[in-house]
Amino acid sequence: MTAQAGTIVLRQPHRPRTISFQGVEAIAGWTVKLYGISAQAAAPRAVLMSTTLRLAASALPSPPRTGDRYGIGFAIAHDAADLCFALVHWWSGENEIHQRLFSAPVDRPDEMAPHPSPAIGCVWELAVTDHERRAWLRHVLANPEGPDLAAYLGDHFEGRI
Repeated sequence: MTAQAGTIVLRQPHRPRTISFQGVEAIAGWTVKLYGISAQAAAPRAVLMSTTLRLAASALPSPPRTGDRYGIGFAIAHDAADLCFALVHWWSGENEIHQRLFSAPVDRPDEMAPHPSPAIGCVWELAVTDHERRAWLRHVLANPEGPDLAAYLGDHFEGRI
């Protein structure tokens, strides 16, 4: 079955958003690349960034390093038009991204709770996830010299999607 033209009603036209790399953070023994996205500004509000870091500290498994966990991940703070989102990801099992997704009302970004739907991300957040997947493949899984976590951590995405 194919979709009929006009069956998707867009709430508004697509507006590109800036995705900014905010740095590498040490969180509860983890090393986490931090990204920010905002529908309204060049970067998310500071309260959303700090809330995302706080959530990462509690959402990331402990201990950070095990036989199949490497203490490496990435997080996204997204000041979206309808909700605030915090996405916390970590690498496990050599080639798997694990995720926790939280959301909050736009006017209360510090009141994050687990997101109530099975969503994994929007087109803007998935641009970061896609970059991180490619970087992991390039620097860890398919690197002829062997896994290079420093190169992975130094490889980040910025742009407008």
